[in-house]
Amino acid sequence: MIFSSYEFIFIFLPITFCLYFYLNKNKLTKLATGSLAFASLFFYSWWNIIYLPLILGSVAMNYFISHLILMSKLPKKPLMILGVLFNLSLLGFFKYSSFFLQNINLVFNTSYSFFNLILPLAISFFTFQQIAFLADSFKGYVTKPTFLNYLVFVTFFPQLIAGPIVHHKEMMPQFIEKINKSISYKNIYLGVFIFSIGLFKKVVIADTFSIWALNGFDVMEQLSLVEAWVTSLSFTFQLYFDFSGYTDMAIGSALLFNIKLPLNFNSPYKSQNIREFWKRWHITLSRFLRDYIYIPMGGNRKGSFKMYSNLFTTFLIGGLWHGAGWTFILWGAMHAFAIILHRIWSNTGIKLNNFIAWFLTFNFINLSWVFFRAEQWEDAVKIIKGMFGLSGVVLPISFQNIYLLKQNKIIFGEVFANFNSDTEVILWIAVAFFACLFFKNSNQILFNYKPSGKTLFLIVFIFAISLMHLDKNVEFIYFNF
Repeated sequence: MIFSSYEFIFIFLPITFCLYFYLNKNKLTKLATGSLAFASLFFYSWWNIIYLPLILGSVAMNYFISHLILMSKLPKKPLMILGVLFNLSLLGFFKYSSFFLQNINLVFNTSYSFFNLILPLAISFFTFQQIAFLADSFKGYVTKPTFLNYLVFVTFFPQLIAGPIVHHKEMMPQFIEKINKSISYKNIYLGVFIFSIGLFKKVVIADTFSIWALNGFDVMEQLSLVEAWVTSLSFTFQLYFDFSGYTDMAIGSALLFNIKLPLNFNSPYKSQNIREFWKRWHITLSRFLRDYIYIPMGGNRKGSFKMYSNLFTTFLIGGLWHGAGWTFILWGAMHAFAIILHRIWSNTGIKLNNFIAWFLTFNFINLSWVFFRAEQWEDAVKIIKGMFGLSGVVLPISFQNIYLLKQNKIIFGEVFANFNSDTEVILWIAVAFFACLFFKNSNQILFNYKPSGKTLFLIVFIFAISLMHLDKNVEFIYFNF
């Protein structure tokens, strides 16, 4: 079940909402919490129930270790290390074992058989979230929750599958607060509005770009200059509106239950440098990597060389967290080098023009997404060669009389022959640029939101348009992580 499905919108969400507030209204708060936990586990099991024991086992083990850290007189540091090793072992076995064996076979010319494992949904997210909880328990930042409260904290369905990666202190006080156990019509209005915006981003915009990205990356064997740029930009905007749409729908769904999720996405394509980008893109993942990897390694406290090596290691881990593949590792390394170069550049005191700074940042991000998306090295090389004109340049026939172009071995013909589109894809890219750079994001809309007849009409309109596109039923990209 995904947010952008009939089952979620018209069956799961209304039933879960009604049952939760009905039980709370009748002072059955534990049953209400239990119903939310059950609904979240049902939501998780919809894809493959075989992994339900995995998440339950992970939750039980982490709760037990955190209980020992918080309540027992046993040494806390060994318990903390035990908990982290348990979580990393679970993540490593299911997500990285096949990748590890594949590289062992390649290096040593062996033939170890792979585990035929399907990556458990959301394992990267609930693993990091529970590592953060153990670390906060070790530091004394949390009090011992009941098992039921902890289960809801980990599995709360709006943020379970693709984040945000939340802290216990951000969530549990909201579930416990008495005022949040009653229906808030303001939050319903806000939640439906933001959910509708996210649904539109996903099924109308992101899923449209997915067709062109899929064609360029996985179908076409060679790409001309324009085709390669259309392909890379299509994925760049698919990922943006896919993840932004998910975030909006997560925020909207949570608001129905009077829960406010932390900021996780803040117009990242407006960034004028790579550091700013990581303060705007997947904010809670950046926070986790900073607080639980970069700073514990020493951060910037031990000199420039150590700071740069810590940054490089942190971004490599961030790349590997996204996927078990060398393309993800290279993607992480690219961002590591970029942020190190930005630090060095910042020390010179030289400031670029705002447009040039944005232009360089955006194009670096667009280029790096090629490796993030590519299934194989060959796919990435194909796109990069095309983007630099190494696989040929095709321009419209109307350009053939331009003298300078005729002298450069340029082919004149159908530019978008392989996309079954001409002006449509260019128009979509132009609109996407405009929306990313000039529209208010969901956080700004929520902050300044005032119900009115116009906004009600807008909700109905974009929701109706979105429903017409639900038949695509394309999963969110971050579900793969």
